[in-house]
Amino acid sequence: MPSPPAPRGPLTAVLLNELRRPAHRLPPIVLPDASDPLGDDDLQLALYVLYELHYRGFEGVDERWEWEPSVLALRSVLEDIFEGGLFTAIGPPDDDVPVAPEDMDVALRGVADAGDAPSLSSFLEREGTREHFREFAVHRSAYQLKEADPHAWAIPRLSGPPKAALVEIQADEYGGGDPERVHAQLFAQAMTALGLDASYGAYLDMIPGLTLATVNLMSWMGLHRRLRGGIVGHLALFEMTSSIPNGRYARGLRRLGLEAATPFFDEHVEADAVHENIAAVDLAGGLARAEPALTAQVIWGARALADLEARWERHLLECFELGVSSLGAPIPATAPA
Repeated sequence: MPSPPAPRGPLTAVLLNELRRPAHRLPPIVLPDASDPLGDDDLQLALYVLYELHYRGFEGVDERWEWEPSVLALRSVLEDIFEGGLFTAIGPPDDDVPVAPEDMDVALRGVADAGDAPSLSSFLEREGTREHFREFAVHRSAYQLKEADPHAWAIPRLSGPPKAALVEIQADEYGGGDPERVHAQLFAQAMTALGLDASYGAYLDMIPGLTLATVNLMSWMGLHRRLRGGIVGHLALFEMTSSIPNGRYARGLRRLGLEAATPFFDEHVEADAVHENIAAVDLAGGLARAEPALTAQVIWGARALADLEARWERHLLECFELGVSSLGAPIPATAPA
């Protein structure tokens, strides 16, 4: 269990103070006036903390908080603000643009091709330094150290072919039963090779809200049955667009002589190339065939992923180009790579 993070504003100051006590009804909490809810540090950290109660929790935090009604009520309000931010950014699901199940892979590819964000993976492949890769790994640790867990919430919400497709993908993510091949464990090894602390949640205090938003998106859609189409679209696009960037990351690490950090990325070059067709055709297309009313939501989940990832990539590249940290604080030295 990680330690609870430090607060980043009035919302998390009250929330984290209350979570240190035995579970009880929360007092009224003033909500942040977030002009950009998709990147607001206070809002996104609060959501991340509330979702983490459903994962591993925090050291010293009463496990009964997970289902405390007042906590769930607060989370629901924050989720409404988050959803409103997404609607402002990309609009709601568009039911007026029909997509046939057999065309789902083409439609998802269209979402991927519509992005105009600069390529972080290309930069890291050609120009990235060891410090750039360390920052990149710290950002990604918020998700990669729990990889597959957010999408696993969808398993009991599906049935038939799409459920089988999701389980097939997830089985690989969890190493096919081999704990040393679990993808989260491979990422932890990459962090160690980069001289980072691979403990779960070790860098939460340094990770900005716009990065936490990319993880909160998965938790939000995964935990709500009404959003099962969105989490399927999210995973499908993730698998369809992962192989090429991971190959670039691996080549960038080898250029720097950091071979020990490459197994995670090499694994995803191979695994995601296999998963791409399963995710697009069998999972996303299968859900569209089983529940046609969810087709627009599948595409929307992919678009939400693309938008938040593009914001995140632009942030990192702008900071790298300016020579400033993309994190909330400099990374402390832990061990030589």
